[in-house]
Amino acid sequence: MLKNKKIVLGITGSIAAYKIFELIKFLKNSGALIFPVITKNATYFVTPLSIEIACGNKVLIDMFDSPMSHIDLAKNSDLFVIAPATANFINKYASGIADDLLTTTILAFKGPVVIAPAMNWRMYESPQVQKNIKYLKELGVNFVEPEEGCLACGEEGKGRLAEVNKIFDAIISALTEKDLITENILVTAGPTRQYIDPIRFITNKSSGKMGYAIAKVAKIRGASTTLISGPSNLSPPQVDRFISVETTSDMLQAVMENINEITTLIMSAAPLDFEPEMFFETKIDKESIKSISLKLCPDILKEISKLKNRPFTVGFSAEWGFNINRAKKKLLEKNLDMIVLNDITGKHGGMASDENQVVIIYKKKNRFYQYKTPLLPKEDVASIILSKIKELKFDKHFQ
Repeated sequence: MLKNKKIVLGITGSIAAYKIFELIKFLKNSGALIFPVITKNATYFVTPLSIEIACGNKVLIDMFDSPMSHIDLAKNSDLFVIAPATANFINKYASGIADDLLTTTILAFKGPVVIAPAMNWRMYESPQVQKNIKYLKELGVNFVEPEEGCLACGEEGKGRLAEVNKIFDAIISALTEKDLITENILVTAGPTRQYIDPIRFITNKSSGKMGYAIAKVAKIRGASTTLISGPSNLSPPQVDRFISVETTSDMLQAVMENINEITTLIMSAAPLDFEPEMFFETKIDKESIKSISLKLCPDILKEISKLKNRPFTVGFSAEWGFNINRAKKKLLEKNLDMIVLNDITGKHGGMASDENQVVIIYKKKNRFYQYKTPLLPKEDVASIILSKIKELKFDKHFQ
């Protein structure tokens, strides 16, 4: 995605400037070409030489060192990133002030801009800064909101530079075509829990990584995205709505409460199929019980299949091996538009892995079609799944 993309990296005079080296590493590992422009105040926090070595390109500070650099950079770059961005920079940019190389260059730039503010919470919440952020957002500037926590001054508040991975995701998003802008997608992810007593439960080893990747990529590609997740150790991606649930019944209820608002439902979660017949109100003494009877949980996809006006629905089939026939049977029985077959026995793919290899199966004109992906990072698999959904929804021959 970022290979050979030319990115101007603006660094302003914030104490958070030291964190920029991690972002530079992310960008370089992705193949981006980084052209650093820093303010004089930034040199109090990072040295030009260290930035130059990290980026692999000359650091520019003074606009008169190379009088046409602001024009050359502006016309030849794909993206402009300011991280960290001070209140001073934000206010000058919004006002059209060009009194140094960084502000002059960004005013001449006509492409996408990503800004990650970092400052004291009092400054961030000031009416002037908030007014200018709102104005810049209206112009199409992408902001990565700062986080709450302990600030350099010792106070607590919202002003810490966003985590580097969030800034990196915003960069990817800014350079990604918004081909799903008309979609309202709901994704389910992770396992569910069914309680035996107040502290014991049964579950499965689903991590939620595949569903989180789908939701993240859908949002990056412009879709309005809701993620319903069972218990997971993952940090939620940047989505429009995040709903946390525990049990299969909770997940069913959350899906049904939102299903009338969406255009596509992607059921990538691994909800439990069975639960204890009896819930014990207090902790069970291990000597007092020899077995636990189970009953079937609600079948979420089965309930959705009963709806007359259901959205385009994608199911997942976690199988012991690539059992194509079982996946096809599930597609028909659950009245799905598409099913994604996942081999949970794979050494490098499947549950809890960062990679996956799946088979996408759908039916068109009474004939089954299937496509097996290579073993890829789950975000790449997510992008393939979303592209196939888009293709089928616009295929007039798809039934």
